[in-house]
Amino acid sequence: MTTVVALTVRVLIAAVLALWLTGGAAAAGGSGFNFATTPGKLPKTVVPLHYAIELRPDRETLRLPGTETVEIEVREATDRLILNAVAMTIEEALLEGEAGQVAIVALDTPAETATLTFPQAIGVGKHRLRLAFTGTINRFGRGLYYVDYPGEGGAKTRMLASHLEPADARRVFPSWDEPAFKARFAPSVVVPDAYDAVSNMPATGETPAGPGLKRIAFAATPPMSSYLFVLATGALERLDAEVDGVRVSVVTTQGKSAHGRYALDTAVRLLSYYDDYFGLKYPLPKLDLIAVPGGFGGAMENWGGITFFESRLLFDPATTVPGAMRGIFALIAHEMAHMWFGDLVTMAWWDDLWLNEGFASWMEAKAGEALNPGWPVWLDAAGAKQGAMSQDARRTTHPLQQRVADESEAMAAFDGITYNKGKAFIRQLESYLGAEAFRDGIRLYMATHAYGNAITADLWQALEWASGTKVAEIAARYTEQPGVPLVTAATVCSGEAQALRLGQERFTIHDPTLHDERWTIPIVLGPALARGGRGDGHGARERQVVALTADAFAMEFPAGRCGDLVKLNLGDLGYYRVEYDGVTQAALGQRLAAMTPADRVNLLSDAWALVEAGRAAPAAYLDLVERIQDDDERAVWDQVMRVLGHLDHLEQDRAQREALRAYARARLRPLLTHLGWAEVPGEPLERGLLRGRVVRMLGELGEPPVVTEAHARFARFLAEPASLAPALRDAVLTSVGRTADRGTYDALLALARRTTSTEERLRAYTALASARDPRLAEATLHLTLGDELPTTVVGTMLATVAAAGEHRALVWRFVKEHFDAFVAKQGPRFADSVAARLLGQFSDPAHAAELTNFAPIQATTGGRIAAARIAEEILTKADFIAETLPAVEAWVAARGR
Repeated sequence: MTTVVALTVRVLIAAVLALWLTGGAAAAGGSGFNFATTPGKLPKTVVPLHYAIELRPDRETLRLPGTETVEIEVREATDRLILNAVAMTIEEALLEGEAGQVAIVALDTPAETATLTFPQAIGVGKHRLRLAFTGTINRFGRGLYYVDYPGEGGAKTRMLASHLEPADARRVFPSWDEPAFKARFAPSVVVPDAYDAVSNMPATGETPAGPGLKRIAFAATPPMSSYLFVLATGALERLDAEVDGVRVSVVTTQGKSAHGRYALDTAVRLLSYYDDYFGLKYPLPKLDLIAVPGGFGGAMENWGGITFFESRLLFDPATTVPGAMRGIFALIAHEMAHMWFGDLVTMAWWDDLWLNEGFASWMEAKAGEALNPGWPVWLDAAGAKQGAMSQDARRTTHPLQQRVADESEAMAAFDGITYNKGKAFIRQLESYLGAEAFRDGIRLYMATHAYGNAITADLWQALEWASGTKVAEIAARYTEQPGVPLVTAATVCSGEAQALRLGQERFTIHDPTLHDERWTIPIVLGPALARGGRGDGHGARERQVVALTADAFAMEFPAGRCGDLVKLNLGDLGYYRVEYDGVTQAALGQRLAAMTPADRVNLLSDAWALVEAGRAAPAAYLDLVERIQDDDERAVWDQVMRVLGHLDHLEQDRAQREALRAYARARLRPLLTHLGWAEVPGEPLERGLLRGRVVRMLGELGEPPVVTEAHARFARFLAEPASLAPALRDAVLTSVGRTADRGTYDALLALARRTTSTEERLRAYTALASARDPRLAEATLHLTLGDELPTTVVGTMLATVAAAGEHRALVWRFVKEHFDAFVAKQGPRFADSVAARLLGQFSDPAHAAELTNFAPIQATTGGRIAAARIAEEILTKADFIAETLPAVEAWVAARGR
């Protein structure tokens, strides 16, 4: 069974106890969620219960008129209502059925609020607030926005869609736009007769609404937060299926629904899996996966109507890289996990955002591993984990539970720590508690807080009840304090017995500050041998788990016979770095080839991190790279290529760059020889993915035979598109784009303009943005100011010109000259984060200082947070260039390659 009844007796008893203690699903009390004390700007004395909304979007004038009636509960008498509204006018505000209660409206644009002042106090109880308003349909992906895309026959077609997280429902209709204010939403929308519309719940009917127009009404949602509201309308079509009474659909623009088959099949499988895992059946009657050809670059977990950037959802075997199926699966799994973690149970405020994103990120891997056992799910996630650990080692890191003061800070909270540290920590916690006890705790958490809000402490309480373990004592240190634990490990012998002496401290990069944080770290250790293929490869008898406790600076554990080689963090299950004594590190390096792929990636990643932190010489990592074999796993080579690419970036404008590139090409050339350019019938997918990756990398490094072959294949592709396998298209087009002349650039531009495939358009635009010719880079920059590119792509194009094209100074000068135009086109987020990331391409203190003093970026608290993080990255790179890069160059010179 897939309902709460199916919980184990132990968990069911705990659920009843939890409900009794908390007074209901969303009740306040104890150390858990408390509505009255939840952060936010809006008073908690007035609460919305039900919104009846009608919107009449005008896709030509881009005006968004509407009306709404909101049933409210007044808990303390007041003559003022304060709610959220931005970029709109409110023409009417009154209380229905209450004579004379017409409000004076005052809008506060900086605070994004509307204050409604009434002639008389509004008494305690329920009332009906009626509002008439006019908003704006945006060209950037916030609120309700429009997307122009080439339809069938090449004609421009316009779709409208919404994106409201974290705080943009207030751009669509006046609302209590904070996650703790849950209410029901019953919308209707007026659209042209030829168009369809999608919202959170099924449509209940259509009625005429004027010449050529119709009104589509939708059923009311369950109680939910305003940021989960969704509306999409345009020339749409769908693929449908049914799972246990739930209609599941992929919704696309016309002519593309056939490419939604893989996504639909994936969603069907996932829904059954999640119904069982969470112990609560998906509560809505339908689930739509909506493909939007622009507006934003990822996906959004609107309850019952998930929106996706089209190229992240649809799969066309003729043009899509086969490995993209894994990415599509992971993204759908992530967003569907939110239907429970985030939508059914919602964090109370944005400082607990990790409860949404960390768990959805972990769940995408958990589901991927369960439903696709042949996929290297956690190996594929290793790069993202390493990125989070690198960010977490800097001065500008933050705890998973972070203080968020306002909406711009909420936007800054969507980062690698929230997603990927959260994901890695949850994996570690599940491994420590055991999969069954952990699942029981998650089921209890869902049963206790369904349709309400929760905070991190509520989760720890549920896991403790289910597992019998004092979870908070262990977990809170990972969520309430920042940083990465560093475990130091040394082996000592006494006769034939060997002991492992472990210590801990905080691991930092470019941070001389003394830290006293400590963690209780569950450490999985055992022989450094591969015994089980692709997994962690270590049998239960061979490995052991020890806990390095938070109150101990050092502990000693027995570790076999003297001379036995012991590796920590087997299977890369833990969120910590390891620094071995010199003898052990050398011995592990010699046994690298005998380890599992996960342990090889882990050892390489820790070795490189120690180099970045100044705790090891570059040779400690580069000597390991020399031991990697040409037939090694993709994940291992991915780690190496990330480092080589980073070093190449740091070498820009240095005389030694070509020597480093020559070494990198020599190291990768045999790998391409081993793989070959041609697909081998029946070859594993991993081989094909690695081929594409190494071709791209060698193209970036300017390997002449690769560049020549890429141009030849591109010429054949223009004449015969089927001649270029999808698995090589990204690599070939990028290599061609970097070395493009005007003719090649124009061919790429023509390719982008004539295709109706969003994926193919992005591939061609990204390739031409990679051009090293400064005249072509100028042409691309002017494209970003026009109307040709979807707003979604503009930030990526600017970053590509700066990074792949190596025109960072040109891009920054262009952006400063046209800053206001970019903000008008891209919206507030351009100033808050996109511009700062462009400066992150530099690696000198002068540009860090410029970022710190650039007023438009510093205008909001979120912008200041983003700027501080990027400035720290720049200074970290500058220190590495000054202190460590010369040793890398010396090591390369000694190799004579």
